[in-house]
Amino acid sequence: MIKIFNHYFHKRTLLKIFFDIGLIFLTVVVSVVLQVPDPASVSSAVLASSLTLAIGVLIINTSLGFYQRVHSRTLNQTRVRAVLSLGLSLSLAYGIFRGLSLKLEDQSAFVFSLVLAVILMVFHRIYVTHTTPKSLLRQRVLVYGSGERARLVGKTLKKSDPNIDLVGYYASPNEASTGLSTWDFLSSKRTLADIVMQEDVDEIVVALSERRGGSMPLRELLDCKLHGIRVVDIATHFEKTLGQISRESVSAGWLIFGDGFEQGWLRTVVKRLFDMVFACVLIFLSLPVMLLTALCIRLESAGPVFYRQERVGLNGRLFNVVKFRSMRVDAEKDGQPQWAKAVDDRVTRVGQLIRKLRIDELPQLFCVLGGAMSLVGPRPERPYFVDKLTQELAFYAVRQSVKPGLTGWAQVRYHYGASVEDAAEKLQYDLYYVKNHTLFLDLLVLFETVGVVVMGKGAY
Repeated sequence: MIKIFNHYFHKRTLLKIFFDIGLIFLTVVVSVVLQVPDPASVSSAVLASSLTLAIGVLIINTSLGFYQRVHSRTLNQTRVRAVLSLGLSLSLAYGIFRGLSLKLEDQSAFVFSLVLAVILMVFHRIYVTHTTPKSLLRQRVLVYGSGERARLVGKTLKKSDPNIDLVGYYASPNEASTGLSTWDFLSSKRTLADIVMQEDVDEIVVALSERRGGSMPLRELLDCKLHGIRVVDIATHFEKTLGQISRESVSAGWLIFGDGFEQGWLRTVVKRLFDMVFACVLIFLSLPVMLLTALCIRLESAGPVFYRQERVGLNGRLFNVVKFRSMRVDAEKDGQPQWAKAVDDRVTRVGQLIRKLRIDELPQLFCVLGGAMSLVGPRPERPYFVDKLTQELAFYAVRQSVKPGLTGWAQVRYHYGASVEDAAEKLQYDLYYVKNHTLFLDLLVLFETVGVVVMGKGAY
């Protein structure tokens, strides 16, 4: 894993990105250079347009989820995304190069080269998404531990990361085995350092349920680290691999003394300017959709077009969130707050559509302009649920150290929450965001939100 702007990327993901950018950029430049008498005369406009197209294709593929480290898509689902990527990429190329007066001997050769490059890129995305990476790109991981935490790490590695080879478990002398087969354990007759060298281990994940009483061989772990082997604790492992901070493995000390959770004034100012500019742009672009939605809501049922509800914001301050009404007026006629459900008979017909497309969230852009919300951040919850979840879930109040968002890392990584259990899962992603939030991560979330809306993932 490589950390860029506080966010972890797998080296295979970076190779995908460099391949796509390089293929598109070089194809355009080479096809132009080969058709002009003086290659040095190629204008900066051509180079800038080529780079713009490459970055645009990168944004399209990011939005469609082609660079996600962890996914559970079928081959057919990937093919659908590939068709979308092909159509959008070619349309973008047409829009960029239509205005350039390229004086080429053979315009058709240039167009053919560009189309071929985009098609090759799309097919390559399908191939690498559903193939096992070569040994050079795989990581060999050893789990130090034999208890419940070690079993959880192994289960996660096997299920979620195709780039991992799980070498096995090295049992601690002071920890009982829990739910692991004896075949999974590495021989205790060899030292940890010997096994690491013999098995070509790249990383050791320390997943002990109890670290006191000599459970951890500090000297051996230090020797491994001095030989270039990465040694991480279980909390860091989940942060790098899944983009979340596991509640079961994290401690208050790890949160306090570790890096991250920076809330400097410069970050606050940049984020606020970013929110205001993008909110204005999105309001302008979505205004026709909002007007049409308001008309449809008014025609379908009596009642207000907008739905206002009290939510908890930054540092626990209350504010009113504004959304398009998607439920009946008497949705909570008994006065008792309820979780939204996947199949909810309180939702109107128009409400089902605007929820699926996330159109009901658009009026919150005005909350972003007003400063109560941000474009990206944890989802704002009602005071009733915040009080309940703060009592039941450790570290839940940490979410309130940043502004709530119109979208967020948890929203693009996990489906719509409808229970305390769902809230617990989403909290792990919210903690990751609060710890590592940067403008770069905000942009990544926004791009992936486009893919969530287009593919209808997790919306109800």
